[in-house]
Amino acid sequence: MKLTRHGHLVQVSFMPRLFPVNCYLIEEGESCTLIDAALPYSADGILRAVAATTGKPLTRIVLTHAHDDHVGALDALKAKHPEIQVYISARDARLLEGDISLDPEEAQTPIRGGVPKKIKTRADVLLKDGDRVGSLQVISSPGHTPGSISLLDTRSGALVAGDAFQTRGGIAVSGMLRPLFPFPALATWSAETALASARKLAALKPALLAAGHGRMIGHPADAMRRAIEQAERKLETAGKGAGRHVAKSGD
Repeated sequence: MKLTRHGHLVQVSFMPRLFPVNCYLIEEGESCTLIDAALPYSADGILRAVAATTGKPLTRIVLTHAHDDHVGALDALKAKHPEIQVYISARDARLLEGDISLDPEEAQTPIRGGVPKKIKTRADVLLKDGDRVGSLQVISSPGHTPGSISLLDTRSGALVAGDAFQTRGGIAVSGMLRPLFPFPALATWSAETALASARKLAALKPALLAAGHGRMIGHPADAMRRAIEQAERKLETAGKGAGRHVAKSGD
């Protein structure tokens, strides 16, 4: 486990050299908030990080999305501290329950990645775009999953983006394959939706980008722009290829 502090935010990274899985502590006035719950074995490490870095009670867990590597320690944390309030988007609350059905207006591609099958904890609060959780503003950013959210610290401009971006293996928008760390791309539901969300997040001009996998990036505007431009080119090329295939099929 590796701890990296940036102002009010602490990155807690498990397996940082091999397969980095990050969660984040946000220090508030009298308490702290955990963003994501990492892996099943991570509960004790998270609680040690809380004690070592903030010394304040953990009162909230906010989930950016309902994949196994973001909710893994949720049940264990709730068992140790049942008073903790759990937050997730109203859309991904269904995914947390193992429901992989799609709404009619959503891209009709399968929901991918490690959808929880054994998590017992259910959310206390369902979130929507624009809600506030302490100092954090909820930003709806679907694509990796239908109900993915990001969290913007309104004090510092730090953006915790879940898997809307990855920085391990090179910065990329969700759905864009990075050979050195392909897993977020392989677990993405809709690359087109993810690209739209990436543009939305970049428009916030965050001071810091904190992703679910990889190091934090300060002053990330240029890096986010490059990642978005690359995603645009790849999706445009893929669209042209699909168009040629359709044309040939119709000949």
